[in-house]
Amino acid sequence: METSEELTPRAAFNEAVALVNSGRIGAAAAVCRDALQRDSDDVNMTALLGAILLKSREFEAAENSLRRAIELAPTFAKPHEDLGYLLVESGRPGEAVEVLKTATRLDPKAEMAFFTLGRALSLTGRGKEADAAFEASFKLNPERKKLALAAEHHKAGRSEEAARLYRELLQQSPDNVDAMRLLAGILAGRSSKVEEAEALLRKATSLAPDYALAFLDLGGILHDQYRYAEAMECLQRASRLQPQAAKPLYMLASTLAPAGRTAEALDTYREVLKRQPRHAGARLGLGHTFKTMGRLREAIEAYRECVRIRPENGEVYWSLANLKTYRFTDDDVSEMQSQLARADELTDKSIVHFLFALAKAHEDNGDFDTAWDCYARGNAKQRMLEHYDPVQTEVANDEILEVFDRSLLQEKAGQGHPDESPIFVVGLPRSGSTLIEQILASHSKVEGTSELPYLGRVATSLNRNRADGLNYPYAARELKAPHLKLLGQYYLQQAQLHRHTDRPRFVDKMPNNFPSIGFLHLILPNAKIIDARRHPLDCTLSCYRQLFAKGQTFVYDLTDIGEYFLEYQRVMDHWHEVLPDRVLTVQYEDIVTDFDRQARRLLDYCGLPWEDACANFHETERPVRTASAQQVRLPIYAKSINFWRNYEAHLGELIEVLAPVLPGYERHLQIDT
Repeated sequence: METSEELTPRAAFNEAVALVNSGRIGAAAAVCRDALQRDSDDVNMTALLGAILLKSREFEAAENSLRRAIELAPTFAKPHEDLGYLLVESGRPGEAVEVLKTATRLDPKAEMAFFTLGRALSLTGRGKEADAAFEASFKLNPERKKLALAAEHHKAGRSEEAARLYRELLQQSPDNVDAMRLLAGILAGRSSKVEEAEALLRKATSLAPDYALAFLDLGGILHDQYRYAEAMECLQRASRLQPQAAKPLYMLASTLAPAGRTAEALDTYREVLKRQPRHAGARLGLGHTFKTMGRLREAIEAYRECVRIRPENGEVYWSLANLKTYRFTDDDVSEMQSQLARADELTDKSIVHFLFALAKAHEDNGDFDTAWDCYARGNAKQRMLEHYDPVQTEVANDEILEVFDRSLLQEKAGQGHPDESPIFVVGLPRSGSTLIEQILASHSKVEGTSELPYLGRVATSLNRNRADGLNYPYAARELKAPHLKLLGQYYLQQAQLHRHTDRPRFVDKMPNNFPSIGFLHLILPNAKIIDARRHPLDCTLSCYRQLFAKGQTFVYDLTDIGEYFLEYQRVMDHWHEVLPDRVLTVQYEDIVTDFDRQARRLLDYCGLPWEDACANFHETERPVRTASAQQVRLPIYAKSINFWRNYEAHLGELIEVLAPVLPGYERHLQIDT
C-alpha cells in the first residue's frame, strides 16, 4: 500500500475524502497537510483541508485555509460556501452575506449556499431577502423545505406535526440523516419510543460516520439509560470529530462522573473550561466532582465562580446548600431573594432551586417557620414538574408481592448466579444508606460504587420481545435456572463498569431496589441485602427537604411521601415474612447511639472480619456521589435524630398518613440527642 507521501494528488485527495467519510477527521487532515507540504498551491487540498477543519470546528485554521483556496481559485464556489457557513457559525453573519452571494453566483445550483445565505440575511435583519434565499434553496432541494417546515413545528412545540413530517420525509428519502436525527430528538423524550430513537441515530451514524451531532444525541440517549460505556464511546467519537468544540467534552465529563471515573471527569471538565472559560455547566460539574472527592474548599470555589458567571442560575446556590455543611451569608440570602423577586424571568427549575437553598439558609439560622414556607413553595412547584402516580406505585407493589411469594422463592432458591461479591443497601433516600456504605467501603475487602441503576434494568429486560405482553414481575415465574444465572451475570457485567479496585466485594446502595428483593434473591442468591431504616418522620421530612437531581418523584408532596413510606414498610414486611433472616435491617438511630455494636453486627452479617478503619469511616477517602457526601466525612453525630420536632407544627398531614406505622418506631423517639 502506498504511503501518503507516495500518493498522486488525486489519490491523496480521494484518501482524505474516504477518511472523512469513515469519521477519521484527524487522519484526513493529516493527509491534506502532507499533500500541501509537497504542493502548497494545490487548491483542491487547500479547500478540502478548510472543509475538514470547519467540520471539526477549528474555525481560525479553517478560515485561513478557505481564504487561501479562494485566493488560489477565485471562481471556486465550494470554499466560498464553506467560508460563508463558517462566518455564520462564528457569529459574523454580516461578513457572510457577500461571501455567500458570491458562492450562489458562482454555482446557482448550490442549494446549501442559498440556505446559509438565508440564515445570514435573517440574522442581519434582512427578512425579505432571507425569504428569497430560502425559497431558492427549497426549489433546488424540496426535501430541505419539508425539513425546515418540520423544524419550525418542532420549535413551536407542535411535536406531533413535526414527527409526521419527518416520517414523510424518510419515506421519500430513507437515507436523510438530518430527518433521522431530528425525529429521534422528538422520540427520545417519550419513554415508549426511546428504542426507536436509538435505532434512528445508529442508522444515521452508520450512513454518516462523520455526523458529530448524531453521535452527540446518541451519547445523550445512552447516558439517560445508564449505558455509560456505550455513551462514552459515542461522545469520544463526537469529540474526535469536533476536536475544538466544548459540548462533546462537556457531555463526556458528565458521563464519566456517574460512571465512577471521577479523576477523568475532573480532567475533562477542566479541558472544557480551557476551551470555554465561562462554560457554566462545566464549572458546576467541576464543583460536583470536587464535592464527590471530598475536596470541599475547591468545590465551593467552583460553585462561587459559577455564581459570578450565572447569578440567575438557582442550581448553583442549591449546590452550595446541598453541601450540608456550608453556611450562607446575609449577602447570599439577599441575592437569592432579589433573584426570586424577578421570578417571571427565571425558569421553574431555577425558582425551585432558589427556594430550597433559601430554606436551608433560614433553617441554619433557626428560623424554621420561614424555612418551611420556602420548602413548601419549592416542593409545590417541583411537584408540578414531576409525574408521579401513587396508585401506580401501589399496583406495581401488589403485583410484585403476588408473584414473589414464599412458594416461588422456595421453588427457585439457589438457582441464580453464585457470586458473593455484591452487597446491596436498600431503603428510602435519606435513611442512612450512605453511612452504611461508607462503613463497609472503609473495609479492605469492600469497594463502594454508589447507587447503581442496573438491578431494575435487569428486571425490566424480561419485558423485551414478548409478543404475549407478559412483563415483569409475572414473567419471572417462567424463569429456569439457566435464565436466573444469566440475569445475575448480566447485572454483574453492568456493575463491573463502576469497579476500579481489586477488592473482592462491592456495595450497590440504590435505595429504590427494595421492591426487587425477591427478584434479587433469585438471580444472586448469595448477595447480601441490608435495609437502611430511619424513623418515618425524620426520613420522610429529610426527603421533603432534599431536592434530588433526578428520580425520587414521590418526595415533593407530604401525602405522597407518607404513603410511599407505608408502601415501603408493607413491601419490607413481606420480604421478612417470605425470606426470613435474608435481609439485615439496620436502624439509623441505633448506629448513631450504639455505633460499635451496630458496625460489628453489619460486618458479621457480610462475613467480614472487624477492621478499625470501619470505626474511622470518616477518614476514608473515596468518591461519594450522594447528598450525604460531606456528612459521612464527619465523625458520627446524633443531631439529625428527632430533627422533625423543629417542624412539628407543620407536619399534621404527614403524621396522620404515617399513623399506622409510627407505634412501631416509638422507642426511637426516646433517644436523647
